[in-house]
Amino acid sequence: MKIEEVKSTTRAQRVASHSHVKGLGLNEDGSAAEVAAGLVGQEKAREACGVAVELIRSKKMAGRALLLAGAPGTGKTALALALAHELGPKVPFCPMVGSEVFSSEVKKTEVLMENFRRAIGLRIKETKEVYEGEVTELTPEETEDPLGGYGKTVSHLILGLKTTKGTKQLKLDPSIYEAIQKEKIAPGDVIYIEANSGAVKRVGRSDAYATEFDLEAEEYVPLPKGDVHKKKEVVQDVTLHDLDLANAKPQGGQDLVSLMGQMMKPKKTEITEKLRTEINKVVNKYIDQGIAELVPGVLFIDEVHMLDMECFSYLNRALESDLAPVLAVATNRGITRIRGTNYKSPHGIPIDLLDRLLIISTVPYTEKEIRQILKIRCEEEDVEMSEDALTLLTKIGVETSLRYAIQMIIASALVCAKRKGVEVEVEDIKKVYSLFVDVKRSTQFLVEYQNEFLFSEMQDNDADMTDART
Repeated sequence: MKIEEVKSTTRAQRVASHSHVKGLGLNEDGSAAEVAAGLVGQEKAREACGVAVELIRSKKMAGRALLLAGAPGTGKTALALALAHELGPKVPFCPMVGSEVFSSEVKKTEVLMENFRRAIGLRIKETKEVYEGEVTELTPEETEDPLGGYGKTVSHLILGLKTTKGTKQLKLDPSIYEAIQKEKIAPGDVIYIEANSGAVKRVGRSDAYATEFDLEAEEYVPLPKGDVHKKKEVVQDVTLHDLDLANAKPQGGQDLVSLMGQMMKPKKTEITEKLRTEINKVVNKYIDQGIAELVPGVLFIDEVHMLDMECFSYLNRALESDLAPVLAVATNRGITRIRGTNYKSPHGIPIDLLDRLLIISTVPYTEKEIRQILKIRCEEEDVEMSEDALTLLTKIGVETSLRYAIQMIIASALVCAKRKGVEVEVEDIKKVYSLFVDVKRSTQFLVEYQNEFLFSEMQDNDADMTDART
């Protein structure tokens, strides 16, 4: 008789706006499938993003920039997230919003530079010499204190290590004995010691002692294989910003001022250009020696029209750097004023920066595509919906907006649950439509009752303009 535990199929994570997007949904030849990987339509934009992915992977697109331009609700952010999925977890993808650069503590250009550095990865390959095994002997050798007195000092440590292949006795420095004491290592523990740095790491207790106690909170590990002294290949993925932070923080001392500084929450400080230049030199040296490999990632700036002239001129300069990631920006603005100036420009971006961008435009969805997107969202949110209700919701999406229709899905599901229904029907959609107004109906309401609202500045000609918009 066999008893198996059935794992729960309920979702562990919360459903977000773009949690249904799993990739760009491209075929082998680079053409976009009509519906794939959570994306619907926008074939041209998806194919263009596919070419961008290949350029990023080939590392031939450093310092280049993409612009995703289109009306609100046409899937610009979804495309950027699909781009990140296609690149995989090993390529750094740093998303930010244009308004993030405005801070009272740090300069705008500093925030941009930090995010630029976050989007550049460094893969460091290191060969470490390590001593690994189960501790069989731990004997500190003591001598008379050279400064006199009655005390004794540890001159060296005799350490015995055992693996499946054999045993070895090591004579270690007193500083390593201090590290061993800090790790609370005892005979029977499995440890490894780095030969270059002298760093000691306790892996766990040897599984030979697993039956020592009935109840034990210890982690038991098998006896290491191979020789005691071995070489290990270690691959570490870091970003340039991680290196900046590690070198910018002052190493704390033991005096009172240092301890107070560590306890108090430090203010966000700027990393100097001098420090970054020094780190760049070291990084370039590592790349030349073949120790490290540069992994240029993607910096995605949403709502890029929120940046001002200072930021745009800085982006122009930053894109010319040797260590520059691929910049992807998105905006839903048409011909509008550049922030901080009186000049108008397409998308609110200066012409000189627009010249550097590969522009990908997104087009409004058709009725068929809206229906397909709503169907995918229903599956993602675990909502059963009848065909008639889906047809009505599609019609609402066409007449109002796709975002409004998507938000109605979960609301109508809750209304359906209240009446103890199995699937969402037309009456549930109608109920939610009457409870929550869309932008057009809300604007119409404002026009009708403008005098009832406080601080209403709408003149008759403004009212005509609003009517024209709706």
